[in-house]
Amino acid sequence: MFGKRSGSEPVFRPPVEPVARVAPSAGARDAAPAPPVAAPPPPRVEKPAAPQPAVAAVKPVRLATDTRSEDYYQIKSTIFNALIDTIDLAQLAQLDPDSAREEIRDIVNEIIAIKAVVMSVAEQEHLLQDICNDVLGYGPLEPLLARDDIADIMVNGANRVFIEVGGKVQLTNIRFRDNAQLMNICQRIVSQVGRRVDESSPICDARLLDGSRVNVIGPPLSLDGATLTIRKFKKDKLTLEDLVKFGSISPDAARVLQVIGRCRCNILISGGTGSGKTTLLNCMTAYIDAEERIITCEDAAELQLQQPHVVRLETRPPNLEGQGQITMRDLVRNCLRMRPERIIVGEVRGPEAFDLLQAMNTGHDGSMGTLHANSPREAMGRLESMITMGGFSLPMKTIREMIVGSIDVIIQAERLRDGSRRITKVTEVIGTEGDVVITQDLVTYEVDGEDETGRLKGRHIGTGIVRPAFWERARYYNLERELADALDKVNQ
Repeated sequence: MFGKRSGSEPVFRPPVEPVARVAPSAGARDAAPAPPVAAPPPPRVEKPAAPQPAVAAVKPVRLATDTRSEDYYQIKSTIFNALIDTIDLAQLAQLDPDSAREEIRDIVNEIIAIKAVVMSVAEQEHLLQDICNDVLGYGPLEPLLARDDIADIMVNGANRVFIEVGGKVQLTNIRFRDNAQLMNICQRIVSQVGRRVDESSPICDARLLDGSRVNVIGPPLSLDGATLTIRKFKKDKLTLEDLVKFGSISPDAARVLQVIGRCRCNILISGGTGSGKTTLLNCMTAYIDAEERIITCEDAAELQLQQPHVVRLETRPPNLEGQGQITMRDLVRNCLRMRPERIIVGEVRGPEAFDLLQAMNTGHDGSMGTLHANSPREAMGRLESMITMGGFSLPMKTIREMIVGSIDVIIQAERLRDGSRRITKVTEVIGTEGDVVITQDLVTYEVDGEDETGRLKGRHIGTGIVRPAFWERARYYNLERELADALDKVNQ
């Protein structure tokens, strides 16, 4: 159907030589006879070397996701090039994915027969799957994207692919045909959301269709080929109950967060890279009433809200002429004209912090956002810095009073040294005393040690606060008894 053929001409030119067998491990019958073994030389007597201190070798964990040989990749490249020379990609693009895969499989089987490739059934199935992924999907990344236990995929050039599983970074055997294939896949990913990455614009933030966050930095900035980083989202949306099962937070502390979410406190989620800020933000949005109008603003849309009345906004980079850029601040300012009840900012990075604080302080209770900081105190300092860098010539006391009047609770997430993610602090903002912002912790996480496997052990404890500053807000929503009960249990 898709061959570039005329009349009765053959689809493929026969090869000059048949391609060698893919898997040399299938048997020794195809191997060349071994040369005669020479007699071993007489043993040499050497002085024993001085004892050296034992150094534990750091051996990367290699996954069984790619056990192909070098011959396999050579044959795959040959068949792939023959497929591209033969198939009509314009007609292929008009088919649905299942029909396109079937058409590709039929043509590849024909190529294998014409080129007399000797392969086992399992090897041929692997080859068919890989070529279909190369043409229609994300190539070697497909098996990694299909796994739900992987949190991050980090591609450092065509031959080095790392993943994060269980909080630990592992090296895989996955590799790309060359840097050109890797760059083509990067361009395929970002073009799906209307963005581009090339030599004139080598840095790009994008997302996959499931919301997974993507960052690409290509040549000439990346010296060893394109660097691709994917922050994968789980197929099933996590809830606060799931975080309790994982040990990220205790059941009693989770009840405190539920009350905070339901009584429309303005929440700021703070943490480092990979600490689980966006996951926690998703969990907190589960306690928003279905009747509320929610507007989200993100650099790459990755929030997974389940409410029926949600408006999702996404920033836009400049075009080739450097025009048409829509920043996060533009989105947040426009939100105020869209009759929102809650505004949720995926990540506060710059001057939009001023507009978000204004929104929180002007009737949009229950708004939320995340930012990078190592503690609640540093989070407020970063807010001050971002407002100052935005060109606002406001006295520092005025900025701090705005922060105190806008933010009710700061939730600190942290990725510990064993790779586990924990909610380490739930802190409320009380007020100012002179030029100092006063905060108090409601819940903290204390590390008690580690077990025999190296995993950290700890517990969430209360600080003894039984009547937080947002008590009246909880009473307004008839949640004061639930809040008091949760604080009593977490303080025990």
